[in-house]
Amino acid sequence: MKTLDYRVQLPVFEGPLDLLLYLIERQELDITQVSLARVTDQYLEYLQRLSERRAGELAEFLVIAAKLLLIKSRALLPQPPPPSEPDEEEDGGEELVRQLAAYKRFKEVAAALRQREEEGWRSFVRLAPPPKIEPPLELHLSLEELVALVRQALAIEPETPPVGRVGPPPQRIHLEERLAAVEAAVTQAGRLTFRALLSEAASRLEIIVTLLAVLELLKRQRIRVEQASLFGEIWISPQ
Repeated sequence: MKTLDYRVQLPVFEGPLDLLLYLIERQELDITQVSLARVTDQYLEYLQRLSERRAGELAEFLVIAAKLLLIKSRALLPQPPPPSEPDEEEDGGEELVRQLAAYKRFKEVAAALRQREEEGWRSFVRLAPPPKIEPPLELHLSLEELVALVRQALAIEPETPPVGRVGPPPQRIHLEERLAAVEAAVTQAGRLTFRALLSEAASRLEIIVTLLAVLELLKRQRIRVEQASLFGEIWISPQ
């Protein structure tokens, strides 16, 4: 430091000004025993003896003098009493630990992002799982065969009770039940026509549900549908 040319002469210390500050900051010298007024007067006398006054050296002296003044003012002012309740101190310590932990996490994330940037990565991995995409419906069925299935299902008219006779109340039909029934019938027969499968339907609703069951079994690849010719018989067999 340029202020080494200036030496302080005090009853408790004699030497460079920056060394005086160093000893005071390390609490090896009591600041209350140092007269800052005498330090300032001696420095002004030193400046008057100089043939050339250097602005940089003056600035360094002002910085050190300001630090000494701050330290001495803190030493002379009454200190606030320590907290009487230890719980508050413990709470403050816990809060400090939490803040340090959060700060550590932010530093780790910042370091990881900085490393990715240095490695040339311009995109970041999405932590959330990608949205589930349903697989396309693969019935392994031609358009003509599908149209034939629907046409045949809609062309069949279920038996209606004679006039004046009340038929049984309609029953609720569940798709899962029809799935099991259709698969069981096809497995048992080995090979079955779609017309024969629909002939047992008691209502238009049951015909539609049976058609849906056949399409669902095709989707699950549990059955196979074949048609030898256009408008020909539709055969269903196990996959």
